[in-house]
Amino acid sequence: MVSQFIGHEIGNMLGKIDFDFPEGTHAIGRLDNLSEGLLILTTNKRVTKLLFQSIIPHKRTYLIQCNANITETNLEELRNGVSIIIRGNSLWTTSPCEIEMIDKPDDCYKIENMLHPRHPYKWLKITLTEGKYHQIRKMMIAVNNKCKRLIRTSIEDLELADLPVGKVREYKEEDFFNLLKIKY
Repeated sequence: MVSQFIGHEIGNMLGKIDFDFPEGTHAIGRLDNLSEGLLILTTNKRVTKLLFQSIIPHKRTYLIQCNANITETNLEELRNGVSIIIRGNSLWTTSPCEIEMIDKPDDCYKIENMLHPRHPYKWLKITLTEGKYHQIRKMMIAVNNKCKRLIRTSIEDLELADLPVGKVREYKEEDFFNLLKIKY
């Protein structure tokens, strides 16, 4: 689903969700059209600044389906930071992150083997505090691997959990701010 309400002639957009969004609702921490998972929608324009432009880093956790040839050495490189190309063709070294190899994720994420059996894969769980454009995909390329599937599962303590695809979970503003660990 494209992380906007209008603008594309093709594809699913937020405006197609069966929910009466208040005027001024916008997405925070957008996902690219190849990614899945938790997306924050709010009418509070302060949230973006408090969450992603703050001097206090905020954790985001993702599941990554990647090629099976990922090694512990690759994971250690990713943990310590790898060089990627960012907008403006600049070289950027990513901040240290938490990353681990995991078993197939819980059924709550509706994970199915979407790859041909001849293409073995592994799952990783990564938590980072920065989010450059396509950062995780570029990090995987930096260790000679490929991000085949990317699912954001949480931002701080706000979790996707068992929320079905295309559905909305509402929070009281105070609870929302507490889960995101930002000042209300």
